[in-house]
Amino acid sequence: MSLDIHVGSPKLVIHQGEAVWLSEPDGQVLGETERGLLFRDTRIISVWQLSANGAAWEALNGGAPTHFAMQALLTNPAIPTQDGEIPRRTLLLTLGRWMEGGVHEDIDIVNHGRERAKFNLELVLRSDFADLFEVKSHRLVRRGRIFTQWSEAEQRLLSQYRNGDFLRGITVRAKSDTPAVSANGRISFEVDLAPGESWHACLLTDLHDGAETLPAPGACAHESAASASAASLRAWREASTKLATPNEEFYRFYQQAVDDLAALRLPQTRTDGTAIMPAAGLPWFAALFGRDSLIVAMQAAPVTMEFAHGALAVLGDWQAAERDDARDAEPGKILHELRLGELAHFKLVPHTPYFGTADATPLYLVLLHQAWRWTGRREVLERHMVTAERCLEWIDHFGDRDGDGFQEYQTRSPRGYENMGWKDAGDAVPYPDGSLVRGPKALCELQGYVYAGWVGMAEIFDALGRQERAAALRRKAEALYRTFNEVFWDEAWGGYAYALDGDKKKVLTSASNVGHLLWSGIVPKERAGRVVARLMAPDMFSGWGIRTLSAAHPAYNPISYHNGSVWPHDNGLIAQGFTRYGFRAEANTVARAVSGAASFFALHQIPELYAGLPREVAAFPVQVLGANVPQAWAAGSAFSFLQALLGIEPDAPGGRLRVSPALPSWLPELTLRDLCVGERRFDLRFARDNGTTRVDVLRGDAAAVEVLSP
Repeated sequence: MSLDIHVGSPKLVIHQGEAVWLSEPDGQVLGETERGLLFRDTRIISVWQLSANGAAWEALNGGAPTHFAMQALLTNPAIPTQDGEIPRRTLLLTLGRWMEGGVHEDIDIVNHGRERAKFNLELVLRSDFADLFEVKSHRLVRRGRIFTQWSEAEQRLLSQYRNGDFLRGITVRAKSDTPAVSANGRISFEVDLAPGESWHACLLTDLHDGAETLPAPGACAHESAASASAASLRAWREASTKLATPNEEFYRFYQQAVDDLAALRLPQTRTDGTAIMPAAGLPWFAALFGRDSLIVAMQAAPVTMEFAHGALAVLGDWQAAERDDARDAEPGKILHELRLGELAHFKLVPHTPYFGTADATPLYLVLLHQAWRWTGRREVLERHMVTAERCLEWIDHFGDRDGDGFQEYQTRSPRGYENMGWKDAGDAVPYPDGSLVRGPKALCELQGYVYAGWVGMAEIFDALGRQERAAALRRKAEALYRTFNEVFWDEAWGGYAYALDGDKKKVLTSASNVGHLLWSGIVPKERAGRVVARLMAPDMFSGWGIRTLSAAHPAYNPISYHNGSVWPHDNGLIAQGFTRYGFRAEANTVARAVSGAASFFALHQIPELYAGLPREVAAFPVQVLGANVPQAWAAGSAFSFLQALLGIEPDAPGGRLRVSPALPSWLPELTLRDLCVGERRFDLRFARDNGTTRVDVLRGDAAAVEVLSP
């Protein structure tokens, strides 16, 4: 019998809206760490630690049954008291915590010993009100003042931070079997339990940001299953496309992805109502992002269109209207990241929002086209055409900085990002010798995104009756196709350049970015096989997925952020590109590698990235320190692989769904239920049959399902 190994970092995360509770597995925050309660990019609780007469409790186990609730069980060490020692492990403490607006915590203690246990239960509760950027960098600067007040009559602790007009705060109300007192940063309760007796306390924490207070839920944690958050999760699961398969590994990968994206829903208030965006990932990216939201929306389109509608609307609201070099903003550009903490409030960081992304603007066009193909709704196009037209103008006038027909980027901000593609680490674009590429940089995938955006928008303009505009865009797309394949291809080297540097010289570095060219369709069919072969070579394919950078490169580091690690979303898009060009065996291999990796992580919850170590060296995937879990486009990779395996092509405007399934032997059967294409809803069963994949339409118009050869 094989050993069941689960890997991942030892932490516990629960989340709701713009608040994230990051703790140790036992629910505590011990100080001098990155953990705590984060609310709107401010850490409003930095220490949360229980003790009994000063002795620390011992963790038994902890976990999060849902994204908004956790439970941990602890027991006591030997506790010296004036009445004698309370024997070790005779007390059981259960901590329940759940979030809906604010936070409700329950502390239950049962005396399983044979003697009376009398002691002080103490909670050390501190708030450093550090900005999220400073929490991550471990460089905290106190700019304002902290005010703390305890009301014994109301059993209430108020803690606030103010710097000018910036305010964050919490109110903690204690409700317990015995009254609480507060002193020296501790809330203390006197607990006196006869054998078999129990004691209970509630802590209700309201969150304040100056303009708004989010009250704690009144119900105890065990009642959270009846909450609005629980009902919302059930409704999300019911509305999403359901998957069934005898392959437990892929089923759990898919189902956890559905739940992860439910956890990452980020409501955004608009004049016409609330739109739902995906937060990029926890704990650090519970914020509005451009590129991430657009890619997640495309990944998740077969499962839900909620993210697509939200991303198109909200990112359109924030589209830049003028040039602002401090924020790398230009008219028509789609934002990169919006932050709400103290540093952003006082413009000490450019994230107000920051526009340092070169790919979000063309990806907006790609998503708009996909949303139309999935919904067939003309009003979706008409609602967002002003934004799309501005995106097209930005591509021509600002994306192409020097007028050579290619997209380049370089920050104009003193605090801007060196790199503005999806690999945005400062060292993510190296020359073959390992030195860093000089800008402006023209990444290969940027050209592919623009090509896909122009082709899709041409189809949209045709649908809107604007044939001349469509024809002009097709001519531009054809010209880009030709010049890209002339300039970026290097026959002697045998592939596409990673980028052009500031001198327009090819950067012949082997990186995963070229796989996105297949996804975009800018590669001629006769070259696709060479691209696929390069990505599947041993220095690129680790066995757990395709690496971001070749293992033969001088800058390769398997545990780095972008220089040799494996990113699930990257692999998902590449697999879709493989399928687009008919390389089904390779697409299935990549899908198997990443879904197999997911099975090793707790809950099958795949992280943002993991190490690029070769599979024969690492018998299980190794999570990279600092990786976000859950993370939206990592979870969304499950849906990318679904599209790659089944060859899904929606055509809601034409009233059809095209599929070209090629299920591998490890996934012999798969059923989708409630798959929506336009106004049509399908239940489809896919099954291997003598080396091919049969499609049965269990519900819906069978004539509307077109099955193509893979």
